[in-house]
Amino acid sequence: MQIQRALISVSDKQGIIDFAKGLAELGVELISTGGTHKALSEAGIQVAAVQDITGFPECLGGRVKTLHPSIHGAILARRDQPSHLEELRTLGIKPIDLVVVNLYPFAATVAKPEVTLEEALENIDIGGPTMIRAAAKNFPGVAVVVNPWRYPEILRLLGEGKGTLPLSFCQELAVEAFAHTAKYDSVIYSYLTKVTAKVDRPLGTDEPEDVVFSNQGFLPMILHQELRYGENPHQKAAFYRDIYPPADSLCRAEQLHGKELSFNNINDGAAAVEMAKVFTEPAVVAIKHANPCGWAVADTLAEAFQKAYAGDPVSIFGGIIACNRPVDEPCARQMAEIFLEVIIAPHFTDEALKILQQKKNLRLLRLEVLANPPKGNWWDWKRVKGGWLVQEADTAEDKRDQWQVVTSKAPQKMTWQDLEFGWKTVKYVKSNAIVVAKDGMTLGVGAGQMNRVEAAAIALKQAKSHAEGAILASDAFFPFDDVVKLAAEYGISAIIQPGGSIRDEDSITAANEAGIAMVFTGRRHFRH
Repeated sequence: MQIQRALISVSDKQGIIDFAKGLAELGVELISTGGTHKALSEAGIQVAAVQDITGFPECLGGRVKTLHPSIHGAILARRDQPSHLEELRTLGIKPIDLVVVNLYPFAATVAKPEVTLEEALENIDIGGPTMIRAAAKNFPGVAVVVNPWRYPEILRLLGEGKGTLPLSFCQELAVEAFAHTAKYDSVIYSYLTKVTAKVDRPLGTDEPEDVVFSNQGFLPMILHQELRYGENPHQKAAFYRDIYPPADSLCRAEQLHGKELSFNNINDGAAAVEMAKVFTEPAVVAIKHANPCGWAVADTLAEAFQKAYAGDPVSIFGGIIACNRPVDEPCARQMAEIFLEVIIAPHFTDEALKILQQKKNLRLLRLEVLANPPKGNWWDWKRVKGGWLVQEADTAEDKRDQWQVVTSKAPQKMTWQDLEFGWKTVKYVKSNAIVVAKDGMTLGVGAGQMNRVEAAAIALKQAKSHAEGAILASDAFFPFDDVVKLAAEYGISAIIQPGGSIRDEDSITAANEAGIAMVFTGRRHFRH
């Protein structure tokens, strides 16, 4: 298509002067608005003002500039329809062949902590998206440009094509333009849902009627990084982030050292971050395949790491570590003794960095908020082919005063502490999930099994003789008494589980016969 007349209206003026000069040298007539017109004129470029074309001044403080038939008729007229072109001539409207527009910086505006709703609303572009969509709709006759990095390419193609652009290229630009406006609108939608009380209700309430799900779901995302490959080397992959990622999300972490993160690193790292926030005392969790393989709390981070390592010294090899305290020299020395993929912590001391940076490929991520994680819930999206499952994330805290001892034997004081530790950790293990724990550390983890007794067998076998006097935590109820009987063989002292099975009495009886204390929490924690 021949490019003879262009409308330029950009918020981001990067490269626009050189681009406009290039268009003018090719004989393209230029039209512009407001600040863009001023910038081009001051650069010595001949450019007409929009109000000179429309015969109507900008009004309402600049809210209305281009919303006029002389602009939109010039963009939307079909070049292959003689009646359209004749109508333009009758109305005295000259076609516009190139629309160069980028939008008010809404995302950058609302990213400011002190931004007000009024400021946000004033940065919602109306005329820009309208022109972009009009030009993109009419791409067989109009080219639309929304990205400044396209300017040199367009000038090159115009030069090679003697003032014309290929139709296939204009279609490519139109697709990019619709993606641009779709993303822009979704960013606005996301922001307004955050500041609208009805949608921004506190999550985690027990009243289902309080949950508000829109008829339309939007996931505005930004490409965070392209990845070398996905779960396996033959799969292409990338990492996209939310427009407004929370402070405690992995994509907010600063990488201090090591290779770029892989697909599996990011998936496991995100799980590790959630687990690192569970305990207030110094805690270390080791992750493999999004499951904890070692998890411990202690008076110091170095001691917590030592206990987490001892919980499963085999599986931790090649794992991901997350901590809720700064990594210091004693802890770093222990970590450096084994092969780890990633270490995530709120901070690393200078001494710790010197030790860990000797491992060239070890990825070190700093996420300061892990030392004092924010409260609150978030929506958890799971992709299924053709759709999404959306739910509140399972972050609700279970309170011990709501638990019930259902056996004749009650847990002892130290056992209660182990039960609380086990219940907090089993919640983050893939179902069916069993955790064996004692003295603030996991001894065995059974994850992702098709039946609960098999998960228990894995956890107990891993704990070995250390299971004697330990506790066993289950993320869901026991359908039979087989788990209790197996736990008794290993000398488990107490069990914590949700309860709620029609065969609860069978498990309670088995626990009483074995002298095992059992506690029902009344809440299940499936994790798939």
